[in-house]
Amino acid sequence: MAAATVNWVTQTSFAPPMVVVGLKADSGAYALVKATGIFTLNMLGKDSKGLAFTFFKPAVLVDGKLSGQAFHDGANGLPILDAAIGAVECRVKHIHEEGDHHIVIGEVVQAHLPQPVVGRADAAVLEMKDLGENVYYGG
Repeated sequence: MAAATVNWVTQTSFAPPMVVVGLKADSGAYALVKATGIFTLNMLGKDSKGLAFTFFKPAVLVDGKLSGQAFHDGANGLPILDAAIGAVECRVKHIHEEGDHHIVIGEVVQAHLPQPVVGRADAAVLEMKDLGENVYYGG
């Protein structure tokens, strides 16, 4: 099992729904995505800054928790963090291997929104810039 905090994520298509994510080429998360052809993006809320820092380090599964965080399995068998305000489960459509980060294009096959978001959904999601003036990168 692997997890990572990433900041290179964007929507790339409405139909079919697709996202693009940049993953560090030598990371456990990238190795798992490449090997399995699936991934889940957990979206953290603005109040989850500490949780973002948790996944700057390699994830560990101990006592049924992922790096100390409760989760449940999504339809694809990958973890959806209970603290996430939303998640999308994706199937890899293409990987562009270039440089120290590889670009993964994924088709969204399941979306999860455990509770309605107050206000604009895009404004509710934690961004790297929210982590402080000296934090620029999550890998």
